[in-house]
This record gives sequence, structure tokens and C-alpha cells, in this order.
Amino acid sequence: MKGRQILLDHMNDRQAAALVEDGKLQDLFLETDLPAPGTVYRAVADRPVKGQGGMFLKTPDGPAFLRQVKGLAPGQTLLVQVSGFAEAGKAIPVSSKLLFKSRYVIVTPDAPGLNISRSIKDDDRRDALLQIIHEGLDPFEYGMILRSSCADADDEDILDDAQNMLGLASAVMADQDGVPELLVEADNPHTLGWREWTAPADVVTEAGCFETHGVLDMIEDLKSPAVRIDGGHYYVEPTRAFVTVDVNTGKDTSPAAGLKANIAMARDLPRQLRLRGLGGQIVIDPAPMPKKDRKTVESALKAALRKDSVETNFVGWTTMGLIELQRARVRVPF
Repeated sequence: MKGRQILLDHMNDRQAAALVEDGKLQDLFLETDLPAPGTVYRAVADRPVKGQGGMFLKTPDGPAFLRQVKGLAPGQTLLVQVSGFAEAGKAIPVSSKLLFKSRYVIVTPDAPGLNISRSIKDDDRRDALLQIIHEGLDPFEYGMILRSSCADADDEDILDDAQNMLGLASAVMADQDGVPELLVEADNPHTLGWREWTAPADVVTEAGCFETHGVLDMIEDLKSPAVRIDGGHYYVEPTRAFVTVDVNTGKDTSPAAGLKANIAMARDLPRQLRLRGLGGQIVIDPAPMPKKDRKTVESALKAALRKDSVETNFVGWTTMGLIELQRARVRVPF
């Protein structure tokens, strides 16, 4: 099916949202019982972790771990935000730098100033956005980022969104004293779809739309480690220590087969990692190719990662010719 679709449905009585482009699943949000990124707590410092520069905190959903805790003493209260999903048996990862994120704006209490997404290139539109905020809002003490979705959005919608996020940020920042408490719940999958998938699309909300539009079959395919690509296939398999990616050329034995398969993998891998909810350390074993072609594969992979919504760092090549990535754990493994 051609075109772009956002499908909002339920799986096992839990909310689920899918983004499909030209019949291919591009993104997927699933509801879980785990504290999700964006959740805000009032927490209490518990005990420092020597040698790691961090501290365990008490929250209503269990222990959390905060890095870079200079000046923080046990018993002190503070506001923190969940920054990723915890691995099994580990504390909830949190940050003390809060972000209040919506469809059009991000309010940044710890980073003052008004900024506009660099993807908005039109100078006239950038000037108009600044005017909307300066004239439509009273002076505010927090920072704000106008997201790329503001480029073609209605001015009133942007202003309403900014007012709502500033109000939420002000209420939370004024509520720092007390016992551990959940202050802000993370957005559910349907709200996340509205917030993050801002390009024009057909929105389907009928119950059972995942089945009628083939999304359940696409999700079922994610249970297999094998991924077919132009020129071969690759396997994505999580282990306890890291995620392995193994690229193969299949029956193609031409001199350029390895390069062709590796480029195809590089362009597709961010989508597969996103859909499968995989993060942490990623180790890629490329198909055999001349060492001189590494730069071409690296450029293709970096370009694909820049377009991805999940922050991923290209670490580099090992002496054995493997590629290492470090990816944020902001999705639940599928």
C-alpha cells in the first residue's frame, strides 16, 4: 500500500501505535508496565556508588540510578526524569536534566534561551516563529526549543502547545520537596504517535486495524533474527552483553557483493533496531570487502543514524574489522 499511515490500536489490551510507509513498518510504540522515558519523579538520594560517580535514588517505582551527582548528599530530594528502560535486574536510569516534550515545543528548565530546530531553513519562518512566542507569551524563565514540526504548523497550535508545556514545567519545578512521588507519567503510545510522527499521514483508529492493515504480520516478522536486504541478508541477535549484527551476501559471489550488502544493511539497520527496541552496545560483522571500502559503509551508516529518532554513537572499527555502536535504551526490547 502506497502512502503514509499512522495506525492506533491495542495489542493484548495495551495501547499500540504503528507508522507504516509504502507498506513497510517504520516505527512502533508499545505500552508496557515499566517506567518509560519521560516519566518524572520526585526522588530521594539513597547511597552513592563508589567508583562509578553515581548514586542510587528512591522512587515510588523502585531504585533509580543517577550519574554525575557532585554535591548530592543522601537524604536530599531532587527531581529526575527517566532517560531509558532499565535492563533486567538493574535500577531505572534517570537524569536530573528535565525535558518537557510535546509535538511542537520542548521546554528545558535547565537550559534557558529560545532556540529553533536547525531543520527549519526558511529565515522568514524562523523570524515568524520567534515573533509568535515573544508576542504570544508572557516572559518565561525556562528555555524552549521549537521543533521541526513548527515549520508548517498552525501558529495558534504552536502557541497553545508552548503554553501547556510551560505550565506543566512550572508546576513540576515548584514541587521539589516531599517524599518520593510520581509527578508526570510518560506519554502513552497513542500520544507518542501524535507527538513524534508529525509528517502528513492517514490516521486509522478503528479497533483491529493492526490486523486488517497487515501490521500484525509485520510485527511477527520482527521475531525472526533474519532480515532480507538487496544483495543478501543480515541477522540481528541480542545477547546478554551486546547486540550482534552479522551481514551475509548469500549466493552473490561478485567482487562488489560485500560492499553492496554492507551498504544495504547500513541503510536499514536503524529501522530494525528501532522496531526491535534494541540498544546498548551494537557489534556489526560486515560482509567481506576490501579495507578501502570501509569509509563508504561508514558514511552510509552515519547518514542513516542521523535520520533515526534514537540517539546512536558510531564508536568505530575494531582491529578485527568489526563496527561498534553505542545506542540509547529508549525502547522496550521486542
